Amino acid sequence: MLKLEDIHELIRLLDESSLSEIHIEFEDGKLQLKKATPEAVAYMPVQTTPGIAASVSPQTAPVAVQTANAPAQVLNDIDVHVITSPMVGTFYRAPSPESAPFVEVGAQVTSKTVVCIIEAMKLMNEIEAEVSGEVIEVLAENGQLVEYGQPLFKVRRA
Repeated sequence: MLKLEDIHELIRLLDESSLSEIHIEFEDGKLQLKKATPEAVAYMPVQTTPGIAASVSPQTAPVAVQTANAPAQVLNDIDVHVITSPMVGTFYRAPSPESAPFVEVGAQVTSKTVVCIIEAMKLMNEIEAEVSGEVIEVLAENGQLVEYGQPLFKVRRA
């Protein structure tokens, strides 16, 4: 059986190679990894709310944030950290269906704060924030299949 470290290494090797996919079969299962192509990657349409600007590219454009009593404030891309999925799997915002989400928009996080779980090959992998700051946007839906490198959260750095 493959270990999580082995899967991470295979993902890294696939990313660095000219291969587009890898198929591995073993006694108790199989593993298939595919590179996402620009035309194959689909993002959910952005819903806009008055006072909040939608950016075309979540990693390069400035983000506008509005709190209840404050005017919209534009953040430079260096102020915003995008937490991405380190693997392919199912995204969960909470530890169980009955539990509250790990974080909500407006939550303060540290680099070690668990923000979600990604289930891959029946393993529950806790994903940490990686930076300290405030969660300003949740980019994935609970129960959604996510790809390697897909944006999950935006955090305004502290």
